[in-house]
Amino acid sequence: MATKAKQVVDKMFEVFAQQNIDAIVNSFSDDAVLIHHGTQIMPSAKFVGKAGARMFFEYNINALDFVYFNTNDFIEAGDDKLFVLGNEHFISKENGSEMKNRWIQIYTVTNGLISKMEEFASSADPKEYGGNAGGL
Repeated sequence: MATKAKQVVDKMFEVFAQQNIDAIVNSFSDDAVLIHHGTQIMPSAKFVGKAGARMFFEYNINALDFVYFNTNDFIEAGDDKLFVLGNEHFISKENGSEMKNRWIQIYTVTNGLISKMEEFASSADPKEYGGNAGGL
């Protein structure tokens, strides 16, 4: 059986796929912290609270067309922590530029809500450092 953290994050990914911003935001606690550590292309950013979660997801949904968004592996660490490895490919609605990322997101769930989401991503081509393309 999945941990509480996996159940909560799975539900958030489900409503993210439906682009239901209100339901996504309701997955987060009032004092949630979302940290994106940036890529070679996208800057680092920090968002706080439900308002921050709304800003983060509204940008992703309204500014980007997703070609794919994959959650490839889940590592459950206790009942409150979940590591998710994935990859994505999207196109900017503003200028048509494309970006492919591989990432790991770390979720902390407190009292049935996401209290922290931290993402480490890379848009570097893995072939540049001898890696496997892995969906990029």
